[in-house]
Amino acid sequence: MVSMDIFSQRLRELRQDKKLSMKQLAKEINTTDAAISNWENGVNEPKISYIISIAKFFGVTSDYLLGLED
Repeated sequence: MVSMDIFSQRLRELRQDKKLSMKQLAKEINTTDAAISNWENGVNEPKISYIISIAKFFGVTSDYLLGLED
């Protein structure tokens, strides 16, 4: 089972490593900063299309984001 805690943590780390605000990342993947906040805080889970967009933007795999690989 995939833990959304891992996704939330990895999303936050990737965003902070690139020194992006939630608003900046939201603009890059065509969503809202509120959505980014909810994902990072484990309130909501993103749709698959957003997971793909995030993975492409950061140059990582969706498996990495979901905690299926390191």
